[in-house]
Amino acid sequence: MERSTRISGIIVTALLLAGGASLEAQQTQALAETAKPTVNDAKTTANGGKTTVSTAGQDGVEHRPPAERNPRYKICPSDVIKLSFPLSPELNQQVTVQPDGYVNLQSVGGVLVAGLTVPQTVDAVKKAYLGTLHDPIIDVDLIDFQKPYFLVHGQVTKPGQYNLRNDLTGSQAIAVAGGFNANAKTQVFLYHRINDTTMEAKELKLKDILHGKNVNEDVQIHPGDVIFVPEKFITKFRKYVPYYVGTGMTLDPTSF
Repeated sequence: MERSTRISGIIVTALLLAGGASLEAQQTQALAETAKPTVNDAKTTANGGKTTVSTAGQDGVEHRPPAERNPRYKICPSDVIKLSFPLSPELNQQVTVQPDGYVNLQSVGGVLVAGLTVPQTVDAVKKAYLGTLHDPIIDVDLIDFQKPYFLVHGQVTKPGQYNLRNDLTGSQAIAVAGGFNANAKTQVFLYHRINDTTMEAKELKLKDILHGKNVNEDVQIHPGDVIFVPEKFITKFRKYVPYYVGTGMTLDPTSF
């Protein structure tokens, strides 16, 4: 009898351990399933060899990756760069970036530099000269480049492009453009490029700011920003606006 009771106890203990292990396995599998992204949770987009993942929040709105903080200047057509070869001064040269983004270099020909930062340009030029020089040392300096600017258009006295020489706010940018004209509303839209294909549209509450309210909301203007003052008041607009590289950009939110 005692032996039978002991065997029964062993069997019950084994069953309890097996049940616990099974429960633990189920919990682990459930956690793994929860961690997997679903089609609605994440979208993956391939763009020029780069993969961008954007996620949808609980509100169902797709959230884009944040813009790069303190991005480096990228070389543009018509920029002038100076190349210095400390160990081979006979190759020192100053070149202008052509409209197609290439520069013609001594002994090696065309090298694409548009869209590159200065450090990336150094790497590209070094690679081009590897067949001519052994472990080349090259310095790249920007001699002339695209000056920072912002655009103001719509119902202002002097619409156009202006150099951005110092810190400037939205209300100050309107003042630089001569202020509102007779047909303007105090509604203002700011377009800020967040990547190569998309701009962010934001409504500026300048009416409150001009009356001394919420002055801390007077946004900082960044290079390339566009300010648009509509003639008619707009109640609905899209936060993200496509930016068409090489053909301009969609600026009028009245059609959204």
